This record gives sequence, C-alpha cells and structure tokens, in this order.
Amino acid sequence: MSAFVAVLQRDLRLALRRKSEVLTAVFFFVVVATLFPLAIGPEPDTLRKIAPGILWVGAMLASLLSLGRLFAPDYQDGSLEQMALSQAPLPVLVAAKVTAHWLLSGLPLTLLSPLLAVQFGLDTSTMGVLLLSLLVGTPLLSFIGAVGAALTLGVRGGEVLLSLLVLPLYIPALVFGSGAVQAQLSGLEYGAHMSILMAMLLLAGFFGPWACALALRIALE
Repeated sequence: MSAFVAVLQRDLRLALRRKSEVLTAVFFFVVVATLFPLAIGPEPDTLRKIAPGILWVGAMLASLLSLGRLFAPDYQDGSLEQMALSQAPLPVLVAAKVTAHWLLSGLPLTLLSPLLAVQFGLDTSTMGVLLLSLLVGTPLLSFIGAVGAALTLGVRGGEVLLSLLVLPLYIPALVFGSGAVQAQLSGLEYGAHMSILMAMLLLAGFFGPWACALALRIALE
C-alpha cells in the first residue's frame, strides 16, 4: 500500500504541474455536451431522449484524450523501468497510475455531469442515476483504456492505434451506462444495468492491472 500511495501521490503532483493537460479533457466534455443542444434545437422531449447518450459519449471520448499520457512519460524518462525493477509488484503500481488517471479525468467529468444535464431538461432523479452510472463507469473506462495504452506503448502511431483498439471495448460500458439513465428517464428499473456495469468494473479492476503489467513488460523488452 505504501508503494501504491507513493505512485498515486507522484502522478497527482506531476499532473498538477501540467494543469492544461488535465483541463483539456474537462473542457472537451463541456464543449461536446454544450454544442449538441445548440445544434439540435430547444425541443425538451428530444433533448431528454438524447441526453444519456450524448453525456456518456462525451465522457468516453474525454477519457480517451488523456490515455496516451498514462504510461508514455514514464516510458520516455526511464521511470517505468525502475517501477518494473522495484520490489513492489508492478500490477499494484499500475493500479495506482490508473487511479490517478481516474481522479484527474473521470472524477471531474462525473461531478460536472449533473450541471451539464440541466440544459437537457433532466429531472433530479435522472441526474442522480447519471451521476451514479458515471461514478461506476468512468473507472471502468480508465482500466480498459490503460490496457490499450500499455499494448500500444512505444508503437509508432500509437495514439491512433489506441483509439481503434479501445473504442470497441468501451461499447459495453456505453450501452449499460447510458441504458441505466435511459431506463430511469422512461420510468423503468435501472438496477440491472447498474449491476452489469458494476460487475464489469470489478472484473476490469482485478484483471486490468495484471494485463497492463504484462503488456508493459513486453514493451520494455
């Protein structure tokens, strides 16, 4: 746990020194969520129907923006090799880096989502489900994206390849996350969607760091 906390604090401190990179994903999410109502029009029923999909797609793409910097800086300056050679298990250190990525990208998007949902005319209960779905779904996106970032580390054109690799894997999270909000909006039970989303998070949280560690060792060789 000491190694986990040390890597987490290190990544957070480094990110705060590059605030523009942290704010890029937040700004992108706000712009995407704001432009759609302006383009579609002020029809309340239409805006409420499209709100879950738009907000979830915006959060998904915003999370994808920062994945390329998850391991690349440490790979370039040699820190990643030191982590691989340290006594602490590499999956634990990877889990700390993924946690830092979520705190810097996924959590701000989640906290902003109810404010952006106001312009779509969502009621308070639907905003609560949206917040809950993103609170569970954005860590899932971070773990899935981390595996893609590790697999494409050091590859020429890795950012494009990362998008092609990760976006199809994001689809289940997008379907069940936005589906939970849509179910609440339609007056249906959303518990099944949230249960599946949470099960995927547990699986990704357990297997993701191990898969990342294996891919990183291959990239370092």
